[in-house]
Amino acid sequence: MINFDEELKKFRPCMEIEQLNEQDVREDMTDMVDVLRSMYADLEAESGAGR
Repeated sequence: MINFDEELKKFRPCMEIEQLNEQDVREDMTDMVDVLRSMYADLEAESGAGR
């Protein structure tokens, strides 16, 4: 018979899944950086137009 508690102790997540999760975080950060760059460019354009 299978001892599920013992099997769960042996369980190790697949490295590919962990790597995919890290990649998702990196993509989210890139998206946020892109938004901030766009906002900064808009602010610079507005302040330059008023001069």
